[in-house]
Amino acid sequence: MTAIDDLTRLHHMQDAAIEALGFMSGKTREDLAKDRMLVLAVVKDLEIIGEAAGRISAECRGRHADIPWAVMIGMRNRLTHAYFSIDLDIVCRANASKLD
Repeated sequence: MTAIDDLTRLHHMQDAAIEALGFMSGKTREDLAKDRMLVLAVVKDLEIIGEAAGRISAECRGRHADIPWAVMIGMRNRLTHAYFSIDLDIVCRANASKLD
């Protein structure tokens, strides 16, 4: 993977984070629980972040070891493969504390 690929993926991650924060702006966990479309939108952005994180080169991840790469990738895997048991508290906390 080249530096350009990493940069593109980092931009994808940033765009998805900004979008998820925008979707949740002014919203509470209760709002999330009542709005299926909001859940799907935020979850999709978290999946994009994790998928892109998993495709960042080991070299780039090593240079930025302070970024929780494994957490983002793990979140994506959980959201994708355990879609039937998504915990909205975790989604809400991830959005509120991890993306900004």
